[in-house]
Amino acid sequence: MKIILGILLLAFFGAVASMVLGTKATSETDTGKSGKNLQTAVFAGGCFWCIEADFEKSPGVVKVVSGYTGGQGENPTYEDYARKGHVEAVQVFFDQTKTSYKEMLDIFWRNIDPTDPGGQFVDRGLQYRSVIFYQNEEQKRLENSGRFAKPIATEIRPLTGFYPAEEYHQDYYKKYPIRYGHYRSGSGRDRFLRQVWGDKPQPGTDKSGNPKYKKPSDAELRQRLTPLQYNVTQQAGTEPPFHNEYWDNKRDGIYVDIVSGEPLFSSLDKYDIGTGWASFTKPLEPGNLVEREDCSLFTRRTEVRSRHGDSHLGHVFPDGPPPAGLRYCINSAALRFIPKEELEKEGYGEYLHLFESKGK
Repeated sequence: MKIILGILLLAFFGAVASMVLGTKATSETDTGKSGKNLQTAVFAGGCFWCIEADFEKSPGVVKVVSGYTGGQGENPTYEDYARKGHVEAVQVFFDQTKTSYKEMLDIFWRNIDPTDPGGQFVDRGLQYRSVIFYQNEEQKRLENSGRFAKPIATEIRPLTGFYPAEEYHQDYYKKYPIRYGHYRSGSGRDRFLRQVWGDKPQPGTDKSGNPKYKKPSDAELRQRLTPLQYNVTQQAGTEPPFHNEYWDNKRDGIYVDIVSGEPLFSSLDKYDIGTGWASFTKPLEPGNLVEREDCSLFTRRTEVRSRHGDSHLGHVFPDGPPPAGLRYCINSAALRFIPKEELEKEGYGEYLHLFESKGK
């Protein structure tokens, strides 16, 4: 009898704990990962079945949880979440070594109508409105694609809690593909997205939906890279100062990872501090950089690596010019320079506008 009572008590307190810790119900252990490289993002974009499906197909996303947030009432259910002021939302777990919050945000904008204040597509009501729930200042960012003629109605609010939805809502598109397909095709979502974005692939992917930037095999790298390039990018080596390709390069263009091709820096942010290595005040695409503590050489520094190629690039120091006060000291051997005249041909045409005003 005591054993049975003990089991019942454990079950009771476990249920209470789950209710109280609503935002922790989707913990890092649920993702099957160590959690060290995981970050989360929370978005509301109408029906969570659709938003969940869109994010789960994106490179670097580990898991997506459908749920409710933004209201006042606790422990909402599908029957009462709207009455309690919540919206349908998703909690996205992503690996920051493979993707970034910027890419998560780009995916969100690409799959909603941010100009609609009264819902999303066929689903009407405030419980279906679009919201970005930020958890820090980095995640507090407005839409600036220029694709929408109407004012942006998407709200940007701090995240105060997240309640996972009932189990039958999780991975709905996988459990009930026919039912989900009928709903999605009739919702008007995909028709709107095609009209606005055409056939442009999702951020971070190519036209086939595969990851746009990725690291080749070690055998391919050994064949493709010079011994110096391999030593710097794969073995965290350092090239000699003043005897490298880009330390005094003054041409207009961008610098990409020699391994993966992901955009890293712009000549507009390059400056000569006299160290003999290429120096930049800021990255072109912050989401393509990963910073790690480096305690080698009997000192503590901040190593900079590329996110998708995992290439060692160099280090960042807090002695740069204002306003950021940062100096990215980068090995030329880790970079490939794309002059502005060749950006379109090389597939980086989206960065041409950076140099238009300079040429006038």
